[in-house]
Amino acid sequence: MLDRVSGKWTLNVIHVIGTETKRFTVIKREIPGLSQRMLTVTLRNLERDGLVTRTVHPIAPPRVDYELTPLGHTLRSAVCGLLDWSMTNVDAIDRAREAYDARQADM
Repeated sequence: MLDRVSGKWTLNVIHVIGTETKRFTVIKREIPGLSQRMLTVTLRNLERDGLVTRTVHPIAPPRVDYELTPLGHTLRSAVCGLLDWSMTNVDAIDRAREAYDARQADM
């Protein structure tokens, strides 16, 4: 289970869905760099694991909503600090990686 939760996009998707019901396009728009295919795969895995509920509305065009299940909310609560930390420090981590890569290239 940890390998699934630690996937590149999983925590971002859980964070974006948060406490609201969200449409596929809204989730995709709120996560830069996430392709439609990877979002589909991530949401299917989360649904399979019982963390997300998918609701299809029978209208034209079709509308699909996603929301966290009670189990999904417990995971979100457990990783909220990690999510906040990662979003706060993403620029510092990127700079550290760039500096490391530059040092390695000079060797």
